[in-house]
Amino acid sequence: MGARKEGLDNGSQKGGERIDSQASYPCLNAAFETAAKGVSGFDKKFMRDLMGGIGSARRESWRISAGRFRSRDGRFMDSLSRDVEGLLSLYEASHLGMHGEDILEEAKDFSIRNLKSLVGIISDSYNLAKQVKQSLEIPLYWRMPRVEAHNFIDVYQKDITKNLTLLELAKLDYNLLQSVYQRELKELARWWRDLDFKGKLPFSRDRLVENFLWAVGIIFEPQFSKCRIGLTKFICILTVIDDMYDIYGSLDELERFTDAVNRSYLVEARWFSSGYTPTLDEYLENAWISVGGPAAILHAYVLLGCTITKDSLDCLKHGSDQLIYWSSLITRLSDDLGTSEVAESKRGDVAKSIRCYMVQEGASEEEAREHIKRLICYSWKKLNEERAKGFPAKFRVKMSLNMPRTAQCIFEHGDGIGTSTGAIKDHLTSLIVKPFPME
Repeated sequence: MGARKEGLDNGSQKGGERIDSQASYPCLNAAFETAAKGVSGFDKKFMRDLMGGIGSARRESWRISAGRFRSRDGRFMDSLSRDVEGLLSLYEASHLGMHGEDILEEAKDFSIRNLKSLVGIISDSYNLAKQVKQSLEIPLYWRMPRVEAHNFIDVYQKDITKNLTLLELAKLDYNLLQSVYQRELKELARWWRDLDFKGKLPFSRDRLVENFLWAVGIIFEPQFSKCRIGLTKFICILTVIDDMYDIYGSLDELERFTDAVNRSYLVEARWFSSGYTPTLDEYLENAWISVGGPAAILHAYVLLGCTITKDSLDCLKHGSDQLIYWSSLITRLSDDLGTSEVAESKRGDVAKSIRCYMVQEGASEEEAREHIKRLICYSWKKLNEERAKGFPAKFRVKMSLNMPRTAQCIFEHGDGIGTSTGAIKDHLTSLIVKPFPME
């Protein structure tokens, strides 16, 4: 259980960030200096606490150096290579790195190498082996908050040293928020039924619940019910427009329709109609917009009652809002990794990033997928850099982080919107239908 159990105990992840505690980050500097000097009495628990401090501090946009986790000779401490919980903390913290922070890249490589060598022999009394495997697939920082909250509670309740009061509080928090989602979905179901898009526009995907999952992923707190409902409606309409461009309208019809909607869809429709496969750069220049990320963040921001200036709109239009750009790019690339090229082509959709790279470089599909995964890692570092700038509008930052996390969740095991089976069905059940039993 290790690092995650301690995280629940100190309040950093109860109910998925719903019950927060503020760390005194300046105090960490003294601890880092102590570690760097290699004082006697430096033990594994102290090391784990320090590495957890990197993640906590970075999540609050506070800059610290991970280099102080190395011994005097510049290498990571030998004792750490056998400390699974410490390695897991170091691995998770490394994903909050930025470009140029080579030490965090070294930390990531060091922790991955040692965790892989230990995972087969880990004592699993606290599901630690399962946690390591899950984290090596998808780090905590990239995961959808409410899904991770459920996973976290599920793991913690199996720990024999659990704090029962704390566990019940986390379950209650989760179940209460679930009841809020249920009320919202009932209201949305009535709205969707009255629109009768299923009858009027049978070519379009009927995915109300899955679209609601996007809204929950982007902004999950109970007080933002109005925002979630409005955002779900927007995503439903956007899905219809996307399907109209992909599988229903002729190019001539779409040309006439485009002035009323996003021009990025028309670019892709022209590519598909002419049989053109764009370069990866051409594709991404358009795809970060056509994925709907900028429009979704903008709508959510307005629904929260925030003021949008002309300069803000210009930034979105020209891609100079780097926070939303990198957030949307990760969302698009995650979508592409989970979506079948064959299925999308049959629907009438343009070649995605994987196909564009394959054609451009003469690469295999496996090579192209690895390249896209590297682009996602690169983009997360750029997103971390933007976050560290300390934007005054914290919810804009939070939504820009949560959108790619939600995309990762939806597309991790395939097209979660197109199929709605398997992992996505399980996520929807745990988020909306099935509460935690209370003692």
